[in-house]
Amino acid sequence: MTCQFCDAPATVTLTEIVNKQKRVLRLCDPCAKKNKLFADAPGGAAGTVHVPALLGLLGAAGPAPATPAETAALTCPDCGLQYGEFRATGRLGCPAEYDAFRPALEPLLTRIHRADAHAGKTPRAVRAARRDDRLQELRRRMAAAARDEDYEEAARLRDAARQEEAGQ
Repeated sequence: MTCQFCDAPATVTLTEIVNKQKRVLRLCDPCAKKNKLFADAPGGAAGTVHVPALLGLLGAAGPAPATPAETAALTCPDCGLQYGEFRATGRLGCPAEYDAFRPALEPLLTRIHRADAHAGKTPRAVRAARRDDRLQELRRRMAAAARDEDYEEAARLRDAARQEEAGQ
């Protein structure tokens, strides 16, 4: 886990659950000290959590979602689910809701995953399907080149297809 502010290894994890909504904040030591998360002042014992600073950090973690008035107006055109219903249940009902709720979902998903694009491994089945698609495209273009009597291009595409097959 990395710090949500600087990507250093996180050493402090704070979890807040309000109305069945869980929010997690991960910080490294320097960011926790920078945000005065731990009370070192004479009024608090050393090492105790400074609650107002904690609440401020949880509220400021990640980009701000769309305004409540904007999100309240969001409704799925296919199934009629409203954004408030999604927030209450935490479940989307149909694929069209990803587009309908996009202004509110993007900041939420970015905050949860700390990125807006997949950067992990690709499943073996997906890689095989992509390779098969590339091979079909090469063979289609090779047949078109042979039909047009462009034999040099057809030979180049044949070699590319063989190379793709050998790379399995």
